[in-house]
Amino acid sequence: MEDKGKIESIKFSPDLRVLALQRSQTTVEFINFIEGMDSMEYSQACKGKTTRILGFCWTGLNEILFVTDHGLELYQVIAEKRTLKLIRTHSAAINWFVYLPGSAVVLLSTGTLGNVLLPFFIKSGNLVKAPKFEVDIPLIPKPAKLCLLERDVSLAVIYGQLHVIVLRQQQRVSSQSSQQSRVSGHSTAEVCLYQLHRESPARKTDVLRLELSGRFAVNIVDNLLIVHHQASKTSMLFDIKLATDSDGYVNYHYPVCVPMSIKPFLLSRGSASSLVLNEPAEIFCDLYSSNWVVFQPNVIIDAKLGCLWFIELTLQPLINLMHNKLQLIHFLLQRRDSKMTILSVCRLVLTPTQAAVSNSATMATDSQQVMQGPVPCLEAQKLTSEITSPTSVLSSLALGTQQCTLRDIANIFDKLNYVYKSYLDSKNTPQAPDLNNYVVVDQSDLYTHVLSLFVDDEEITHNYKFVVSVVMEYIRSLNQHHIQVQHYLYELIINTLVRNGCFYQLHQMMQYHVLSDSKPLACLLLSLESVYPPAHQLALDMLKRVTTANEEIIEVLLSTNQLLPALRFVRSVGQVDQLSARKFLEAAMNTKDDMLFYTVFKFFEQRNLRLRGKPDFPKGIK
Repeated sequence: MEDKGKIESIKFSPDLRVLALQRSQTTVEFINFIEGMDSMEYSQACKGKTTRILGFCWTGLNEILFVTDHGLELYQVIAEKRTLKLIRTHSAAINWFVYLPGSAVVLLSTGTLGNVLLPFFIKSGNLVKAPKFEVDIPLIPKPAKLCLLERDVSLAVIYGQLHVIVLRQQQRVSSQSSQQSRVSGHSTAEVCLYQLHRESPARKTDVLRLELSGRFAVNIVDNLLIVHHQASKTSMLFDIKLATDSDGYVNYHYPVCVPMSIKPFLLSRGSASSLVLNEPAEIFCDLYSSNWVVFQPNVIIDAKLGCLWFIELTLQPLINLMHNKLQLIHFLLQRRDSKMTILSVCRLVLTPTQAAVSNSATMATDSQQVMQGPVPCLEAQKLTSEITSPTSVLSSLALGTQQCTLRDIANIFDKLNYVYKSYLDSKNTPQAPDLNNYVVVDQSDLYTHVLSLFVDDEEITHNYKFVVSVVMEYIRSLNQHHIQVQHYLYELIINTLVRNGCFYQLHQMMQYHVLSDSKPLACLLLSLESVYPPAHQLALDMLKRVTTANEEIIEVLLSTNQLLPALRFVRSVGQVDQLSARKFLEAAMNTKDDMLFYTVFKFFEQRNLRLRGKPDFPKGIK
């Protein structure tokens, strides 16, 4: 491309067919890349002799928006004819603007202070104006001047809702009683979130308390707000869905855990260039550099190094950093790919304190190694960075990994099953709430990765009462949320009771229907007859209550040579006509009891007489 001067801005269309670039304050130039680079350029000037272009943005495949100090100009780009057609305009005195590509929303700053914001939704060649709103300014200067700057405002979609994010320095008053202290105070920063609406003015809904001052930048990762602080070289995590303080109008949030640092990484240079310049092949990149430029949602660019990073989140270290495990579960349920981390938390809260500290110490050591190790470079222009825990994580282990009480464990189960039930309902109800942001932990997940391991843990088996109580709490939670309990959860309780010789408790649970009836559970009881003979009758009673296990009951009675009770049962359920005479006669013969065989034989003779008018058996039965 020919050098025609300094480029202020350069952007490709969404389909990469047209390149738009701005070299002056009045004109935007275009180059087609439909079949390679077109040698002919074409341009479009803004309207008005004194109008300046503040910037431009692609709003569609062939639509581009010019934002000028006098308003908006929406154009249709006709690449084949190398021309542009004006579609819509809107006049307004604009200081600066912010654009969110995914939602096609542009936010205009107007007014002397710059705090009157005017949103526009761009759709199908139309500029849809939303009600304007005003951002609070802590201290208005005299004379009045522009206070709210473009660098302090961004747009983002958080939990499916469009928000305006405003970073501002807040003057706090000192708590000392002297008048001098009240006047001096100290300045800290906070992040204000305004929820955008099409029909009504945006409303301030959330405030993030940073309790720090200096330079900040904000990224959005997995619906979390990550606030980077340059002076301390740390990042703070905020989740606006967690329980907060509220004055009835605005929710006030604090970081979900201690501030963390971005994982250090090495940048690989080209081997040839490093040899020529006599420089090391790898260098540590300066974190939280003044050269960083942050873009939404999770992009950081180092202008000096010419590198681009995507911020990602590592969830596992948060297990040790968030002491409130119920809050941690609520936090993890709304994160992508967090199921295994949730199951790790469930295992941890069931583990005795001593073992938990040992496991957590190992986990913390691993997280430190990850933090100190180099991150492999994907490209010189594209690296992946992660938020990891600080090296001081071991100091919080004793407090963060104690075995939870049964009440806390029950609350965790209720939280998991609330989402599980909502997911099951959403599969059958079109109007059910959207659960795309939630991770579902079902019964098989918890059984395979938590409860089965918990029951078999040698350090816990001596406290079998606690084991049974935990499993019963999970079953209680499932029943409370009207979720059908799978038989393998009941089997855990039965096996634990049998292993510890608690047959009386088992009998009581069966007798009072604490454990729901099922065929697999009845079969398990049958297998316990050798160690607890009454289990045989318990199994038969359960099969009778199931109502669909008549064949199984007959087979159980025949296997124990209870032929007459089997015949009485068949008569009671009205299945005499469908009964196989051969099976019963063979079983009677195997008992070598002539009287029993005679009784069975006469029973089927009478059935033959009633069905066919004669006592003879069909051919094949001798």
